[in-house]
Amino acid sequence: MNRSKFIELVGVGSASIATAACFGACKKDSPTPSTSTTPVTPTPPNTTLFTLDLSDSANSALNASGGYVYKSEIIVAKTVFGNYIAVSQACTHQGIAVRYQASSSKFYCTSHGSNFNESCNGPAAVSLTKYTTSLSGNILSIKSLFKNEKGIIL
Repeated sequence: MNRSKFIELVGVGSASIATAACFGACKKDSPTPSTSTTPVTPTPPNTTLFTLDLSDSANSALNASGGYVYKSEIIVAKTVFGNYIAVSQACTHQGIAVRYQASSSKFYCTSHGSNFNESCNGPAAVSLTKYTTSLSGNILSIKSLFKNEKGIIL
């Protein structure tokens, strides 16, 4: 066998092995069936996540329309109509903290411009998570929403 024929055969063999390795790495693993018999427990409705004392100076921004505060990865804002709204703090695009803009009734990301209306829908692909609020005297409670076992908000 001459030298050029040997190099050709080694090259073809190496290419075949490399191609097979690439295709093997791209295969999808079969999902393992769940053997767990433990049912998924839904989030209890209206579980209080935290409270804010509106007489506390740390929360004074919430005494004015358009004011907002961040706590426990949630942004809580007071609308121009005097209602309180709470949503997840992180933008669903890159995780940057959103801000509330009362004049347009929107939450927006200063990093890349995604906007979310007060219903948390927006041109961004994924909405912000919304929480319920209730006010009793000066205490504002932020509560979870009820989600069933499939994660659907009821």
